[in-house]
Amino acid sequence: MGNRLTQIATRTGDAGTTGLGNNQRVSKNSLRVHAMGDIDELNSHIGVLLCEDMPDGVRQLLVEIQHQLFNLGGELSIPGFELLKAEAVLALDDALAHYNEQLPRLEEFILPAGKRSASLAHVCRTVARRAERALVALGNEEAIQEGPRQYLNRLSDLMFVLARVLNRMDGGDDVYWKSERMNKSAG
Repeated sequence: MGNRLTQIATRTGDAGTTGLGNNQRVSKNSLRVHAMGDIDELNSHIGVLLCEDMPDGVRQLLVEIQHQLFNLGGELSIPGFELLKAEAVLALDDALAHYNEQLPRLEEFILPAGKRSASLAHVCRTVARRAERALVALGNEEAIQEGPRQYLNRLSDLMFVLARVLNRMDGGDDVYWKSERMNKSAG
């Protein structure tokens, strides 16, 4: 990795550029910087989610995800470099299978609501989707590894599943959408 930060206020970004890990300067409005920012925002939202009560297994999983998101951001900061390993995507697949198996099958749409922890997980899900879109946009312009895009795709799915898990803590449930159309067809 590039140089470790020893000084935060360097003033080198005052002209609207930022330095990548390979010392290249790019616009703060570049697709790469947008993707890195969305990933950083996602990691921050997960940090807020970790302030909530949750099962130890979910907590440990989210902490590991934070580390992997840092790897993903580091990978993006050095074009052509690979930090996020295929095992990270497989770990999300395993977690998805594990937590999804515990949940009842969805028969209705759910709202991003319920317990505070579940609602925060839904925010993480939507930010993960935005980060994924930013990564797809970057991949349309520059060569990037497949792992980061796959990771964000799985992670958004996992955050949906974890929101459902968190809503069920202490006997809770999802908040179901009340569709006018569905209500009319049932009556």
